[in-house]
Amino acid sequence: MYVLLIFFSILFLSYYYHLSTKIKRTPPINWPVLGMLPGLLSHRNRVHEFLTDVLRQNGGTFMFKGPWFGNMDMLITCDPANVHYILSKNFPNFTKGRDFREIFEGLGDGIFVAEFESWERQRKICMSLLNQAGFQEFVGRTTWRKVESGLIPILEHFSESGMEVDIQELFQRLSFDCSCILILGHDPASLCIELPYLPEEKAFASSEEAVLRRHTLPGSLWKLERWLQIGKEKKLTEAKKIHDRFLSYCMSLKCQKNDESVQFLTDDNDHDHDLDLLTSYMRLEQAEKGDHSDAPSNIVSEQTWKDTMLNLIFAGKDTVSASLTWFFWLLATNPVVENKIRGEISTNLPVCETGKWQASDADKLKKLVYLHGALCESLRLFPPVGLQHKAPVEPDTLPSGHRIDPNTKTVLSFYSMGRMESIWGRDCLEFNPGRWINSDQGRQRIKTEPSFKFTAFNAGPRSCLGKEMSFLQLKIVAASIIRGFKFDVIKNHPICPSSSVILHMKHGLKMKVSKC
Repeated sequence: MYVLLIFFSILFLSYYYHLSTKIKRTPPINWPVLGMLPGLLSHRNRVHEFLTDVLRQNGGTFMFKGPWFGNMDMLITCDPANVHYILSKNFPNFTKGRDFREIFEGLGDGIFVAEFESWERQRKICMSLLNQAGFQEFVGRTTWRKVESGLIPILEHFSESGMEVDIQELFQRLSFDCSCILILGHDPASLCIELPYLPEEKAFASSEEAVLRRHTLPGSLWKLERWLQIGKEKKLTEAKKIHDRFLSYCMSLKCQKNDESVQFLTDDNDHDHDLDLLTSYMRLEQAEKGDHSDAPSNIVSEQTWKDTMLNLIFAGKDTVSASLTWFFWLLATNPVVENKIRGEISTNLPVCETGKWQASDADKLKKLVYLHGALCESLRLFPPVGLQHKAPVEPDTLPSGHRIDPNTKTVLSFYSMGRMESIWGRDCLEFNPGRWINSDQGRQRIKTEPSFKFTAFNAGPRSCLGKEMSFLQLKIVAASIIRGFKFDVIKNHPICPSSSVILHMKHGLKMKVSKC
């Protein structure tokens, strides 16, 4: 049956591709049996752009009809009214859906996948820990220390050697090290001139690519691949094992933190090793044990700890690195904006004489209004999470008038939202930091847009808890290296989003680095 299905898929796909090259602005053809799947497969290497084209041609909302055997019918939208309705106004009716947990099985039962009471409890705990005294300063110190001791020496090395460097690779290593320090209290030290291969860092890419692929294939097909352990499903299985081993290792280190062999962050800030989230979670567990004398000896299982920590790393690691990558590409292709940001940094953020991160430095970063606007503009065009997946519990009608049945996959295209004239005007495709700045009596202030219009940090009850932390990290990295370095994209280097649930660059970002 599958051989016959593949044959007809190739046949229809070939015909559709031939037809689509002649008729550019028609929506995907709804073929008998196969539905619109051939159209989606023909654009599988440019999923985000394909969905944007389809949504632009169909008023921002479109019902995708999958093959009759695949349970792939889905409503796709980038209409702000629909997004607001789904994520905020009628939030209780739109859950992750019955397929979500299976699609994102690599994340276990962590906050990203959790629903209802489990999600509410995890979010409440996470919010309290992120807001604990000293944590934001811990974020600043950790990020600055990694930039100063890791990123800047590497950039100096490539600047002096004249060799090209994949800046995306550096940002991924930077954010991975920072995430592990902040969450696990362990520094994997992936950001160094040797650029060592760390399976636990690379495994995230395999997971993210497999997850997006599960969105674009009938469940029966990717489940067959999972059973046969072939292709991206095999890589996903391997990634899960790698993450499990890495988390077990970090947790064992944390439990033995007084052992001399433990490699925690100690240098000139010994107290930092007590501020990571894993330590805070463990303290909370001990407090719960103390409050309930009849509680079991192990309130939280080891697997629950692993799921929680993995979700937090997933939420912070690649979102920050993807944001930085697209931002520096936009700067390299918009030198006027780059020079303006460099001038703002020189005026408002003088070099710290001690060379150490201080709490007052966070206040200085707030003066970089144009930099903040440029970061917002980059996030508008390239949100780290380009798609979100929901499903209604009960039948519903969206503000656009589209009727959806229970459990209908509802895909919100945040990537497409940044490219709609109806939302951002005729210059929606331009990189214009000024659209985020208001002048008030000679003072420049950041313009606030509704979260259902600017969706880089999600919206409604599930809005991102780490928004302020992310902006702090982005500004530290940007301000630190724009001050001293200039980047030029390698000629003819291909730039396009990867087919991943996180909006990485498919071919990396190869650049030449030079000192200012």
